[in-house]
Amino acid sequence: MTQYLYQAAYTAESLAAQINNPADRLVQVGAMIEQSTGGKLVGGGYSFGDYDIAVIIEADNVTTMAAISVAIASGGAIRSAKTTPLLSGDEWVTALNQAASVTYTPAK
Repeated sequence: MTQYLYQAAYTAESLAAQINNPADRLVQVGAMIEQSTGGKLVGGGYSFGDYDIAVIIEADNVTTMAAISVAIASGGAIRSAKTTPLLSGDEWVTALNQAASVTYTPAK
């Protein structure tokens, strides 16, 4: 499974609803993701600044992760989100080895 960093910022309405009914939404949403897609929320937590949550989600493929992201966005509780695919250490080393054969000349 591929891992993805998913960062999201709640709408003001969503934050107000959470203040009125406090719950760990990561546990709830993680269970929904696992039951419906087989994906898994493997870590993360609540943050502050540009995003309110940052989590690592494992999904079978990019299409499954896109479906998770679109489904969450369609609920209306998120005002912005960012999904970043993460490479494993082995994948990173493979990319580094392949980079040596890439022909690239920067503009000057």
